[in-house]
Amino acid sequence: MKTITDEKERAERIFSILKKEYAAAKIALDFENPFQLLIATILSAQCTDARVNIVSKELFKKYKTPKDFISVPQEEIEKEIFSTGFYKQKAKSIQSCCKTLAENYGGAVPKDFEDLTNLAGVGRKTASVVLGNAFGIPAVAVDTHVKRLSNLLGFINSDDPEKIESRIKELLPEKDWTISGHLLMNHGRQICIARKPKCVECKVAELCPSASSTKIKKGK
Repeated sequence: MKTITDEKERAERIFSILKKEYAAAKIALDFENPFQLLIATILSAQCTDARVNIVSKELFKKYKTPKDFISVPQEEIEKEIFSTGFYKQKAKSIQSCCKTLAENYGGAVPKDFEDLTNLAGVGRKTASVVLGNAFGIPAVAVDTHVKRLSNLLGFINSDDPEKIESRIKELLPEKDWTISGHLLMNHGRQICIARKPKCVECKVAELCPSASSTKIKKGK
């Protein structure tokens, strides 16, 4: 029976390989400060990062601070973010979030996880994205790729984002928490594709129980 030490060693070997494969891995959203990343991450729900970057580029030219976002009717924000989908709810969340930032935090984005998750439109994933990428505070952001690959790689057998987050934190050193999500996202998009995984090309196939069980890694 494998011990937690065995699992940690396997996880670290996997991520060591992924670091070499995706040496330039980083967050796909464009931002210049924590506030921009917070808004962009809220917009990224059910939307591609590429689309968010297109929308946010123009959005941040007009709205630079929380007060800017709450100084106009919600309908104005809706028009600006329409193409990101779910624009009414996102506009409502953004304005509510900005109102709280302006009233309770002097317009600044808090660095505390609980404070972040108390903001409208901000869940554990968004809070982790902001902490890890805007403030350099180690955090694990669990998106669809992280969820899927964490299960395929045998790190965990669960769809619960909080349990997956906790498990990755248990397996990896703190310094790798933030980059882990970027590495899994890149691997999920380029090799471990949901509908047609390229296991024959996968550099971590020998360490992946899913590849072993299907013998795809051997091209059979």
